Amino acid sequence: MPKINAQGKTFTCDRDRNLRKVLLENDIELYNGKSKIINCMGIGSCGTCAVVVEGLTSEKNWKEKARLGLPPHSSSSDRRLACQIKVTEDIRVTKYDGFWGQGSEVVWTAESDI
Repeated sequence: MPKINAQGKTFTCDRDRNLRKVLLENDIELYNGKSKIINCMGIGSCGTCAVVVEGLTSEKNWKEKARLGLPPHSSSSDRRLACQIKVTEDIRVTKYDGFWGQGSEVVWTAESDI
């Protein structure tokens, strides 16, 4: 079972589980500000669940590539959409500021809240 480190917590999940669902099930604050209530609920159209992931996961699919190619995101960024990621191996997750998680200031890391 892959191990996930996020917001100072460590937990496991079944291989190929959706990262967004696993993070929310483990009480991880995935969304910033009002994006907690104004988001696409995991269909990949809003981009508010953007995170940085260290470790192997599924490849970016067309939805993720399309959304991350539009402002305020950038296709050259290291952000990924948690709602489109399948967890395949142990990973570490970091969340950044901004409504869409597109900012430059860390909100939380794998180890803890900042």
